[in-house]
Amino acid sequence: MAPGGVGIKAFWQLLTDGRTATRTISHFDASAYRSRIAAECDFDAAAAGLTSEEVQRMDRAAQFAVVAAREALADSGAATDRVPPHRIGVSIGSAVGATITLEQQYVKVSDRGDNWVVDASNPYPHLYGALVPGTLATEVAWTADAQGPVRVVSTGCTSGLDSVAQGAQFVQDGSADVVLAGATDAPISPITVACFDAIRATSPNNEDPEHASRPFDRNRDGFVLGEGAAVLVLEDEESARRRGARVYCEVAGYAQRSNAFHMTGLRPDGKELAEAVRVALYRARVPANATSISFASYCAQACAVPSRRALKSSLSGHQRPVCGTSSKASKTLASRSARYLRRALLIRRVPGVLPLPQMRNTASQRRKCEKAMNEQLTSMSL
Repeated sequence: MAPGGVGIKAFWQLLTDGRTATRTISHFDASAYRSRIAAECDFDAAAAGLTSEEVQRMDRAAQFAVVAAREALADSGAATDRVPPHRIGVSIGSAVGATITLEQQYVKVSDRGDNWVVDASNPYPHLYGALVPGTLATEVAWTADAQGPVRVVSTGCTSGLDSVAQGAQFVQDGSADVVLAGATDAPISPITVACFDAIRATSPNNEDPEHASRPFDRNRDGFVLGEGAAVLVLEDEESARRRGARVYCEVAGYAQRSNAFHMTGLRPDGKELAEAVRVALYRARVPANATSISFASYCAQACAVPSRRALKSSLSGHQRPVCGTSSKASKTLASRSARYLRRALLIRRVPGVLPLPQMRNTASQRRKCEKAMNEQLTSMSL
């Protein structure tokens, strides 16, 4: 579930066509905001298979997660009806949860903010579900009849990778045989756009949305907010091979680090990111010179030099292929990191070259990239 493409095929087509999903915000009137552009999903809940009751009950972020989970299960071929429900787990990440529903309902019960004492006489029947972050994972659990461990991970924009790491841990420690892991966010609402406006993190390039998200450009001026979801099916390799599943990759190693330094930035030397990369490679038993890098850039000038220093340090000076797709599908908060992982797996499985404006796809570069794709390192700096 990504801006410009609902489903794996549509998402991959967006990338290989070199199109961008960024446009003027249509979810609400954003004319008064500094940044008035976003990458929205052209999402029809009914067409995606959700019932009218599900649409009424779920926030947009939960709808994304459920649709992505159903597609993941179908793609995996996992027969969850043959797995005991208590052996199926869920790990879903989200940065802002059910923001849209909460904001809409507050506007309603407070008479657009005029009344401090809200009108509780006509509450939204599913308001509690929107308030509790765990609802996002619960909805996915209901979809798969998962009665094993169910978790929500909220660590900002790294929530997607962290939730996959949590899901892999469930399988590794024997807590579950099958885990649905990923992330979802639907943050394009007045309050969220205002939050990023306040810290001047989003791009004000409203006149040229197509080129507003430029993560590797020296003249970049902020990220573009987006929405979406990505879910993977994790299970023990032996059982997946035994049932003839299409295996995209192995979660060989992962690591998380915090810097206790800045809300969105890295330390000048990038030490925390370098340490996370080194530990992940060590756990995976993969040499630094055998990796390609799928890098989720924040589009902030302040992160560029620390990120480069971190990669040079952690990869022991080896020059490795680096790519990213933020210029096409934007920064969808938590779901972005899970979506980057999904994109990295598609690169390995589906023929095609990503025509990114920051990369010249010469024949020699393509050969180097293809050779390095055997080992994929997905890195999130924020």
